[in-house]
Amino acid sequence: MADTNEVKKPEEKKGPLQRLKESIDDKEEQLNAIATMVRLGILVWSGAILTLAYVDFPPALKIPKQDLDPTFIASVFTGVLATFGVQTTKKGAMNGANGGGVSKGDLEALIKKASETAPGQTIRIEAPAVRIVSDEPPVNSAIDK
Repeated sequence: MADTNEVKKPEEKKGPLQRLKESIDDKEEQLNAIATMVRLGILVWSGAILTLAYVDFPPALKIPKQDLDPTFIASVFTGVLATFGVQTTKKGAMNGANGGGVSKGDLEALIKKASETAPGQTIRIEAPAVRIVSDEPPVNSAIDK
């Protein structure tokens, strides 16, 4: 006959971190899982803040539009996306043929067009040696003496 006087121990309530520790044996894998959860939390937070910065809610909800500069939050958002391997760069006509910026030919055409339409001076810096050359003779000043 079984003893009915046995006291059953109540199960301990385990938090998410404790369950994670029990399910993953390797410490490095535990740290990677925690780091991924932190990045996801930051991604959700920054996405929510960006949404609040751009969305107008109906007056019935009584949530005022947030007047903030979303530049920092957007950089955090894209930075966290980059840690997951998502690139947010645009590829197209504005970034040149290779998608990596303005091509040398496009830049030279822009410089030529700017020099034809607006008075001014164009300074061209060439690497590795930097030379600044002016068409005008130097002006004597107190610094030259």
